Amino acid sequence: MFEIGRIAVKIAGRDAGKKCVVVDVLDKTFVLIDGDTRRRKCNIAHLEPLQTVISIAKGASHEEVKKEFDKLGLKVRDTKPKDKNKPHKPAPEEKKPEPKKKAKNIK
Repeated sequence: MFEIGRIAVKIAGRDAGKKCVVVDVLDKTFVLIDGDTRRRKCNIAHLEPLQTVISIAKGASHEEVKKEFDKLGLKVRDTKPKDKNKPHKPAPEEKKPEPKKKAKNIK
């Protein structure tokens, strides 16, 4: 049912309603998708297959998927690679609780 190159629509999750293509079949339950969605592992129960099949190689890059989607007139989610040289924000320092003051006995 889901072969490499099959166009599908996500029906669950935050990418629901967006079109994607099967880039790799991982096992009988999961596939790797890319396209207007994030490139990620996806349960086939969350996909609705369409009749369209495009010709892409197994594990095709995002650029190859983008070229094929452009031919069909479909939009593709553009992602920027992470900047590994960007300094990260330091973690906030943990504040130690102040010691409790002992009450004085009043007689």
